[in-house]
Amino acid sequence: MAIQSIFNVAPTAGLLKMDTQVKPTPYEAQQNFGSYLKTAIDNVNTKQFESDVMTQKLVMGENVELHDVMITAQKATIALNATMEVRNKVIEAYQEIIRMPV
Repeated sequence: MAIQSIFNVAPTAGLLKMDTQVKPTPYEAQQNFGSYLKTAIDNVNTKQFESDVMTQKLVMGENVELHDVMITAQKATIALNATMEVRNKVIEAYQEIIRMPV
C-alpha cells in the first residue's frame, strides 16, 4: 500500500503547481512541507480515533459489525506503522547528514 494512500495526501499535489510558477522560497518550501506533514499526521490521528470509536461501540453493544471494527483497527495500525517507518527513515537520513564531513 502506498504511503500517499495511507495518509490520503498526494505527494505530488503541491509539486504540479510549482512547475508553472516561480520556485518557492526556502521559507515557503518549509511551510508547504510542514503543512503536508501536519495533514498526514492528522489523518493518522483520525484513523486512530475512528478505530477507538468503533471499538467502544462494539464493547457497549451497539449495532456495529465485528469485521468493520477489525478493518478499522487494521487501517489505523497500518497507518501508524507506516508513519513510524517514515519517522525512522527521516531520523536515519538526519544522522547520516550529521556524520558527513564539512
